[in-house]
Amino acid sequence: MNGVIVVDKPAGWTSHDVVNRIRRLADTKKVGHLGTLDPMATGVLPLLLNRATRLAQFFTANEKTYEGTIRFGFATDTYDAEGEAAGEKTEAAMSREEAERVLARFRGTFEQVPPPVSAKKIQGRPAYELARKNIEVELKPVTVTVHELTVLAVEGCDVKVRVRTSAGTYVRSIAHDAGLALGCGAHLAALRRVMSGAFHIGQARTLEELGALAGEGALEKALIPASELLPEIPCELVDQLTESQIRQGRDFRVSPFRDRGNARLVKAINANGELVAVGVAKLPNVYHPEVVL
Repeated sequence: MNGVIVVDKPAGWTSHDVVNRIRRLADTKKVGHLGTLDPMATGVLPLLLNRATRLAQFFTANEKTYEGTIRFGFATDTYDAEGEAAGEKTEAAMSREEAERVLARFRGTFEQVPPPVSAKKIQGRPAYELARKNIEVELKPVTVTVHELTVLAVEGCDVKVRVRTSAGTYVRSIAHDAGLALGCGAHLAALRRVMSGAFHIGQARTLEELGALAGEGALEKALIPASELLPEIPCELVDQLTESQIRQGRDFRVSPFRDRGNARLVKAINANGELVAVGVAKLPNVYHPEVVL
């Protein structure tokens, strides 16, 4: 059970709630997520299990794709539907042209201020902890990139969008800032993550499905093995002796006759098809085991 289970997170659950549920189903404490989802949000939540948790460092730059609804007419203190209304509610029926015009400014690379109720750390504490204690939170803007922001539909004051972003981008902040730009306020009414890096909604299982598999003793059917992760890193088959040396932290050689391009990393795979380690280039055709499973 070393690999990833992709969960279709239900609304109302925190990412940590889901992690705890999978810990119980898989009977292991070693479960970690690859990027949180707000309780309101649903969709793709990839979870690393057991020794595969050591691979988390290679997923930090993953792009995310979301489908959501921005509701114009009033802002909230959390920038989403779970917060309290901030300011007066107004009639803000949108045209598609107006939606396209205001959202165009949120495509590309720009500075974004995270929501005050977020997991961003302030002196080691999550911003949401301070905000809930009515401690004023001032978060610094961060550089984010929105690769795609497509208007899917406009229904009254609701604008349905698809957004593909760099890691660390808040769709809630896009909604809030779009409302500020129009002067009518806005918040995120719904959000579903359909892709996180290479993991997509077609791979995701509901907690009910995972519970049923665990009850049958077949949870591994939902597992993407560690050897199949990080497909962008070339694989290198290693024999038993080399595997033993890698597990001792020793450098390992790879064939000089195979073209790996300028790959800085390789995945060492043993005869059983299991991921042994991820190695980083040290010398030509010589790799050091950066992470050993």
